Amino acid sequence: MGDNDDYDDGTMDLLSVSPEVTYNWVDITSDFFKYIQDLQLGELLHDGHLFGLFEAMSAIEMMDPKMDAGMMCNRGNPKPLNFQQAVAAGKLKIDDLEPSELIGIIDATMACIVSWLEGHSLAQTVFTNLYLHQPHLIINKTLKAYCIAVYKLLDCIRDCINKAQVFEEEDFQPMGYGYRLGSNPQSGNTYDASLEVSEQRCIAMLREQEEELNKKARSGEDEANSLWSALAARIRFTRMFYQALLLITKRDSQSGADCVALLNGCSEMMKVIIKTAGKGTQPIENSDSPNPMGFEPMINQRLLPPTFPRYTRIKPRLEALQYFDEQVTRLRHAWKITSCTNFHTALDFFMEFSRQRACILSRSALQLLYLSPSPASTASLAQSGPPRPHHALLEILRDSVKNFVNPPALTPKSPVVSTPQTREFVENFLARCVRPFAVLLQVCGHNRARQRDKFALLLDEFATLQDEAESVDAVVSGAAGSGPRAYFGTWLLYHVLRVMIAYLLSGLELELYSVHEYHYIFWYLYEFLYGWLVSALGRAETLANEGTRRSDAKRGGTRKQKKRSRPYAREGLMCQVMQNMCGGYYKALVAFKLQGKIRQPQSEFDNEAVRYKHRFAPLSVLTPPQVHYHEFCEMTQPLQYENPVILYLGGCKHFQQARSLLETITTPDQEITDLLKVAKTNFVVLKLLAGGHKRDSTTPPEFDFSVHRHFPIIKLV
Repeated sequence: MGDNDDYDDGTMDLLSVSPEVTYNWVDITSDFFKYIQDLQLGELLHDGHLFGLFEAMSAIEMMDPKMDAGMMCNRGNPKPLNFQQAVAAGKLKIDDLEPSELIGIIDATMACIVSWLEGHSLAQTVFTNLYLHQPHLIINKTLKAYCIAVYKLLDCIRDCINKAQVFEEEDFQPMGYGYRLGSNPQSGNTYDASLEVSEQRCIAMLREQEEELNKKARSGEDEANSLWSALAARIRFTRMFYQALLLITKRDSQSGADCVALLNGCSEMMKVIIKTAGKGTQPIENSDSPNPMGFEPMINQRLLPPTFPRYTRIKPRLEALQYFDEQVTRLRHAWKITSCTNFHTALDFFMEFSRQRACILSRSALQLLYLSPSPASTASLAQSGPPRPHHALLEILRDSVKNFVNPPALTPKSPVVSTPQTREFVENFLARCVRPFAVLLQVCGHNRARQRDKFALLLDEFATLQDEAESVDAVVSGAAGSGPRAYFGTWLLYHVLRVMIAYLLSGLELELYSVHEYHYIFWYLYEFLYGWLVSALGRAETLANEGTRRSDAKRGGTRKQKKRSRPYAREGLMCQVMQNMCGGYYKALVAFKLQGKIRQPQSEFDNEAVRYKHRFAPLSVLTPPQVHYHEFCEMTQPLQYENPVILYLGGCKHFQQARSLLETITTPDQEITDLLKVAKTNFVVLKLLAGGHKRDSTTPPEFDFSVHRHFPIIKLV
């Protein structure tokens, strides 16, 4: 259906009825009232051959503006004008535009790009800008260069996000709706082929306009100067932002300084843009159009699929500009991953970056900067395979194992390496580790809600690797002639425990658990997972130091013994902090439960065993083995008869211990500061409760997650 067709003409054939059709109507009123007498209040009668609830919710009611997206533009609004019609009607200027009009168009376009990056469609956001429909017909050189650059920028963004593959349907909509981006032709599009300019030509066009605007700014009056300068800042930002994204998507390690310099320049220009946001034409109040001229919100309505229309509210300009400013900062931070040569450090970087709830573009850029091949690499990957070349990630994992536990099988000139069977076992095991660990990094790039589901699936793959790690360790230990040593098992266990902990904590962050479930979540973390993690780190230090002594003995054997290395001392300390925090919550929650301060489900709707099994189901196939519900009941039974005051005091000790450990850290970051505040506050609250404060009150306490996403502040109401 063309843009100028009337909707009614396009649907009459579908609605026409042959005069030969006859209907045999049957009155079912009496039967209906007869049969419903057997139904109780709230019951429904459903026949599998009839129109069901699913069909009713999925159906589209033709001509209904609420259900038929194509009808929204025909109800109460004048027919939207396309580019040629708007120019002919004098509503769209293509030359002699004032600086304020150009600023307004650019700012509104940036707001549309942000709306697109937040999950809305291109048709309802960026391409509501009529200037982008026929950029080759624009006479104004500045606007023409900017519109061409927008096409190139959209193509670069979409390419980056599609390559990273860390988006879901709620994050990003890659569909182009027939508009050609870059050099990928599609049918039925209004973009002229003569505008297929190269990247360098596009950058040169922006640079030319930037210089021209700066000349006008120097030669005009004071008021005009500020307008031309503001416009020049926007063109300069567009050029540098586009250049920086090109460097990120191409992943050229030699261009690191250039990329950082470009992003720094973007930040400087964004300060000017935000400061001058009010100098452009502003959107009309109570209007869906982001700018008085150049934008038609309903122009692409008929391009949308025939589903329930999604209302798109374009981001307010100032918020959109601040979004761009924050995005530049995130991209600059993401570039730091290029200096992470150790897998352990890189994984920490990915997880920390994910906790900041970064946008889809910066998350995708981080994936490309670490997981994509450099231009020199010719490795080809299957679409379903890990994004990083097999050999590169294999070497990174090899170094990770060596740095973590220093097994003799990876020590140069070791007799164990020369054993063909040992070498084959180790190489095959590391090769099979490539995909799960590549997926682990990729999962960290998804939004926080999706990560939880993907962690559960990833744990199944790690379970298979754990079985293989035991076999490899047996072969390596036997070839070395030493007692059994869990080299590869310890390394794998460490990463498995981190994924298990992340899975359980994500339920707190996403508010999936009810308060009456908190006690066994924190108990599991306190008694098992963090304890196992501390043990794994300690065992890794022991094995690594054994490897160091083994190497020293081969070099001469009489050298002075080095001081024992503790590379994971801070991480081990933080694990002890987390363990104590979880222990404090667990004992406090049991005390609350004993005093009736936590609301429990009604008995007829309650089955704690089922809930417990559901919460820990993904952990059932791994090592450490899952603690089943009956074991949980046996281990926690004594506390059910404990004096609540004793439990409050026990919780106090845990929070005090966590506080003491945190205060030994000499260089605290924001995470440490937040945890310290939570530990101090909860210590005081439990101290008051142990002293009898509000002993008779049955009002449930509140758990405030505003300071820390996983560990709440306990508040007494």
